[in-house]
Amino acid sequence: MFSKLKKHPKLKWSLIILTGIAALFFLFFGSIYFGVFGKLPGENELQSLKQNKATQILASHGELLGKFYVFDRQPISYNQLPSYLVQALIATEDARFYEHKGIDSRSLLRVFFKSILMQDESSGGGSTITLQLAKNIYGRKDFGALGIVVNKVQEAIIAKRLEDVYSKKEIIQLYFNTVPFSDNTYGIESASLKFFNKHTSDLSLTEAATLVGMLKASHYFNPRIFPERSRLRRDVVLMQMAKYGYLSKEEALAAKMKPLQLDYKNYSPNKGLAPYFREQVRKYVSKILDTLKNKEGRRYNIYRDGLIVRTTLNYKMQQMAEKAMVEHMKNLQEQHEASYGNNAPWEKDKKLLKDVIKSSEKYKRLKREGLSEAEILQIFQEKHPTELFEYDGIKTRNVSTADSLAHYLKFLNAGLLALEPETGAVQAWVGGIDFRYFKYDHVSQSKRQVGSTFKPFVYTAALESGMDPCTYFSAEEVTYDKGWTPSNASSEELDPDMNYSLKYALSHSLNTIAVKVLMETGIGNVIEEARKMGIDSDLPEVPSIALGTASLSVKEMAKAYTTFLNQGHYSEPFYVTRIEDGNGNVLAEFHPEISKTKAFSDDTRQMMINMMEATVNEGTATRLRTTYGLKNDLAGKTGTTQDNKDGWFVGLLPDLVCVTWVGSDDYRIGFRNTRIGQGANSALPIFAGLLQKMNKDADFNKVTHARFKPLPERLQKMMDCEPEKRDNFLERLFGGKKDKNPSEKKKKKGFFQRLFGKKDKGKN
Repeated sequence: MFSKLKKHPKLKWSLIILTGIAALFFLFFGSIYFGVFGKLPGENELQSLKQNKATQILASHGELLGKFYVFDRQPISYNQLPSYLVQALIATEDARFYEHKGIDSRSLLRVFFKSILMQDESSGGGSTITLQLAKNIYGRKDFGALGIVVNKVQEAIIAKRLEDVYSKKEIIQLYFNTVPFSDNTYGIESASLKFFNKHTSDLSLTEAATLVGMLKASHYFNPRIFPERSRLRRDVVLMQMAKYGYLSKEEALAAKMKPLQLDYKNYSPNKGLAPYFREQVRKYVSKILDTLKNKEGRRYNIYRDGLIVRTTLNYKMQQMAEKAMVEHMKNLQEQHEASYGNNAPWEKDKKLLKDVIKSSEKYKRLKREGLSEAEILQIFQEKHPTELFEYDGIKTRNVSTADSLAHYLKFLNAGLLALEPETGAVQAWVGGIDFRYFKYDHVSQSKRQVGSTFKPFVYTAALESGMDPCTYFSAEEVTYDKGWTPSNASSEELDPDMNYSLKYALSHSLNTIAVKVLMETGIGNVIEEARKMGIDSDLPEVPSIALGTASLSVKEMAKAYTTFLNQGHYSEPFYVTRIEDGNGNVLAEFHPEISKTKAFSDDTRQMMINMMEATVNEGTATRLRTTYGLKNDLAGKTGTTQDNKDGWFVGLLPDLVCVTWVGSDDYRIGFRNTRIGQGANSALPIFAGLLQKMNKDADFNKVTHARFKPLPERLQKMMDCEPEKRDNFLERLFGGKKDKNPSEKKKKKGFFQRLFGKKDKGKN
């Protein structure tokens, strides 16, 4: 033989070259097999193969609120797959599926030689269902010029191992649970629900063929975007089924005649019930999971491990709260825009608009890239189709980025938090008007001046310091240090010769008296009382704190108000009760956190509730009775901040605390006037709408029918005083008593002004 090779040198070199190529191939294959390009899963790992599963977020009674996932997979069993779905897959993707052991050797060699020798990345072909499954599970990595070959060989090795571990039925099941479909959907069950709004087991023949058809190129054959293209691909699948004997030719032709009909449902994580709450849960649970490890010593992953997170949220109350918010905010937005008319700052204030542009992330990014301000502003003026939020539906308009920023600048936003006062369990959480377009959470992230909702802290401190509830104060204006002179917001002219009780002053939200009560009680004592009630944020030591110049969150305010309904103890808001693995094993459990020290006495607590009941029955929140017809036992407090920037309302039932806030995201834009911006008009109606809905549902009878305990006779006598009384004649004639606070300068009318209505010189 060797003598023959000597006589034929061409043959000799051909054999050498072929032997060298074969050696290189086996060396290359061996390097992949033994993990030079990355460790490959062994049979043990494949036997315990776990697909990424979505973590479920459940409401208090087990209702599904939403899911956290990388790929929204909802695994199903083989028995839930219709036979024609399986047949469509095999006929289209791998006709010899039941004959091979995961790889088609001929096709694999073809791919190798075409990819290496001809550099043809489109060599394709030969990709069996098992090979595709290997790719679906482990993905592909970038290995440079040899990437496509390395990945395909790795997939071939994994496919062979999969065939050794799993039966053909199990491989089909795994494939359908992992394969990607159009619109970022993974797994047949999720795709079936998204495109046809039905479970996989209920798919028709043509629907099954449509879903299998899009596997060739999920975007190109997306039936939502390209219905005709998808229909033609569906028909190819049907004819393939006829070709391999799964359908008769007549059945295939009959199916081809049917139109393509979708029932498309979008299950975006940004949509659905309680998106702000779910985002808060995600942040909280992710931190908890960083401290936990499974049996293998690996940290749990909220997106992959199929956990179950149980929360306190009341599903029905959340639905009602969101609906009440949208109903009111849509109407309030119309009032807000109409009040500005042609002078809207989001249209006319060029400086404001430029500031908004320059503070945007896009502007900062372009600035970092080296563009000049003029160039950036030019880009911001370029128009393009853009989806814009409106209450009557999302609109697509041809607008510039600057136009879009101005559009969102006009919207008012809102926050609502409802707590069970004894435990702090969150019942409803609305962080804004639409999570898709307004990500900022106005329950936990935003801090705004709280206005008159701070006044109950002042009056609580006063009662605790020993002030008699029948103490009377004049509503006259007083000037304090630095020339600050608070006035009352009410349009009603108050009699300067009239003094008012604490109950009247709080229920009618008289600013002048709130500051006088603060100064007599002591600013330090009021701040200390607020701390005892659970306020952690900075509180300025200034007289204006009585009017709510401190900036606090909705969450913090709700916590503080639980003290009035929980025997003087504040309850930390909590919302996750338990984290479980996919098998129901408890990984972490959480319980209410109640302050150990009482913030005030029972007497103070009951008197304060009585005063806040008066706010609803005869004070600034009477529209709860008159406009909304609510008959529940209610207490509450309205709040409006300076220049009508923020509207607040705190509603109290014996077993519920509900705080609502409304205002503009941009603090430079306030309500045009107090009529629209006052808390009774801007924030109170959201609470009212929620309670109206709860009153109609018997499931909430325990909350809506609850009654405040009547004041004990002893406290009734203490508070049994006229809401207002006049100064005696001498006090009115000569200017009253000496000022209690040396920093105050009362604007009292002098003797001649009282008699003749003339201005007293020196009394300005």
